[in-house]
Amino acid sequence: MIKIGNLCIILMLLSPLFACDATPKALTDTEEFSELTQDQELPGNFVIHVEPETKKIVKNPMMGWAIYCDAYNPDMQFWDKFDNISVSGSTYPVRASDYASILYIRWPWSAFEKAEGEYAWNYDAFFRLLEKGAAERGLKLAFRIYVDSRDYSTCSTPDYVRAAGAKGSVGNTNKWSPYPDDPVFQEKYAKFLQAFASRYDDPDKVDFIDGFGLGKWGEGHSIEWMDSKNYAKTFDWITNLYLSNFKNIQLAINYHKEIGETLLNRAFEKGYVLRHDAFGMGLYYGSFEKGIAATWFPRRPILAESGWWQNGTTSWMNDPNGYKTWADVWKRTLQDALDAKANMLDLRNISETKSWFETSFDQVLRFVSIGGYRLYPDRLSLPRIITGNSRITVSHRWNNAGVGVCPNNAIQWNQKYKVAFALLDKASKEVKKIFVDQNSDPSQWIMGTPVSYSFSFDIPNIANGNYLWAVAIVDTTKGNVKGINLSAKGNLTSTGWLPLFDVTVK
Repeated sequence: MIKIGNLCIILMLLSPLFACDATPKALTDTEEFSELTQDQELPGNFVIHVEPETKKIVKNPMMGWAIYCDAYNPDMQFWDKFDNISVSGSTYPVRASDYASILYIRWPWSAFEKAEGEYAWNYDAFFRLLEKGAAERGLKLAFRIYVDSRDYSTCSTPDYVRAAGAKGSVGNTNKWSPYPDDPVFQEKYAKFLQAFASRYDDPDKVDFIDGFGLGKWGEGHSIEWMDSKNYAKTFDWITNLYLSNFKNIQLAINYHKEIGETLLNRAFEKGYVLRHDAFGMGLYYGSFEKGIAATWFPRRPILAESGWWQNGTTSWMNDPNGYKTWADVWKRTLQDALDAKANMLDLRNISETKSWFETSFDQVLRFVSIGGYRLYPDRLSLPRIITGNSRITVSHRWNNAGVGVCPNNAIQWNQKYKVAFALLDKASKEVKKIFVDQNSDPSQWIMGTPVSYSFSFDIPNIANGNYLWAVAIVDTTKGNVKGINLSAKGNLTSTGWLPLFDVTVK
């Protein structure tokens, strides 16, 4: 548990970019050079050490806290509620979005497409409010689209699918659900998904999508079939359908025991990431689930969701973990997520979010501190004097202060994030030249296992003068702009580069 003094609590509540220690000072020439030591292995190079930043909120793709819109229940005050969250011991409300990275929208297909070809992003005021509000608050979107109506008061699949001849069954709420192996359902769903992907296969807007959505709650269990022999064939159909439509967004699937290890491994081999919706549930997150997560980490990231939610029942008190209070639930849920090395965890809907902040704010901060991935270079060796038209070698070592993994190896990312060094103008901090180490791979950086690189490159014929060395993790698909925010102490430039020390070009 994080222990925080009263002054630090006040500071944290006033700003989401909190830190109990003093703000790191900008490095002056004197301070820089006093920090440097000569590199005995690379003559002419000097070594600088960088400290990790483990307290400030650092938002990055595929990691962080998520807030939910968990059902289609239009509430035009949605953002007002999430923007005014109480924290125990403070008179100041906070915005949940300052701590979260993702808005997860889990809706039935019928909410996204009320009638054939009538899509929510074109006509639904609530959906557009969610989308616009997320963008304004710096949140990425994530989605699950479910088709099964059991346990819901409305049909999860649009009526036009049944009218077109799709076969299905009527469940416990007297609502119809399609058989996922029915060809009419598959035809209509494929058409919808293509339209959905044409708008949301965009990593600037969307973080991940659940690429399955069958069975109760879209979790993959209790699936009802026209013919159960079609399970494997249908599994391949829907996972391939998502993969063929989403070329840029990572796809997730619940590693639910009922799906079975063979089919789950098939999805993970295709590039799916792992997600489970029962963290903190003693009966449903057990040896099978823990074994799957351990087998695939760090090849695939883990997305965690609390199994218990405040639905008005007291069933959580019967959990074998022996919960007495909601603070007990959240503490164990968080520990399960950290033990699984999860990249993501849910604050969930407004009632659960309020409970997290009111009863377990220390746990919210704990996941901020070590949940997901927090990447930083702890040792860098570069020359202080270089000449144009020459070749130099630098060395750099990287650490991860978080339990998770940066999934740079995902098929949709295709190793797009790389370490880069830059020469900055000393006064303006403008980037003058970038050198990208194509051998670097952030997906290999795991907590407790530093990774070192030796990088040789040519210095072009550039203007003589004094510059600053700087380092960043860049997105090579976007012209080498900063792609991953560093968890490093120091004053990063407005474009995300970490200045290191002076270098003279002669």
